[in-house]
Amino acid sequence: MTHTPPTPITDYILQFPPEVQEKLNALRAAILEVVPEATEKISYGIPTFTLKGNVVHFAGYKSHIGFYPGADGIATFADELSAYKLSKGTAQFPLDQPLPLELVKRITAFRKAQNLAKK
Repeated sequence: MTHTPPTPITDYILQFPPEVQEKLNALRAAILEVVPEATEKISYGIPTFTLKGNVVHFAGYKSHIGFYPGADGIATFADELSAYKLSKGTAQFPLDQPLPLELVKRITAFRKAQNLAKK
């Protein structure tokens, strides 16, 4: 049996209460389902997924999970994200609601395609 060493993102997630860890792990899994080839790292102090540049980031907070697909990711999916608090490049998913994982996957796929289209 091989042991996978903890990654910086694993360590980041372990800082949170178990119920928040569960949501952060689900979000991470959804992102990796779309970009399994992404490099995972901590950038700006938060989990970051890169593939020819940043694809998406996420972060845990006291009452929400921040999802950072950049300004284009938010603008392109603004109608579907309208139930959430938004800023230019951020969506806030309240901890007391289910995560919109299918939407996260579509936004991540959009950001992946944007990055892969770069020269």
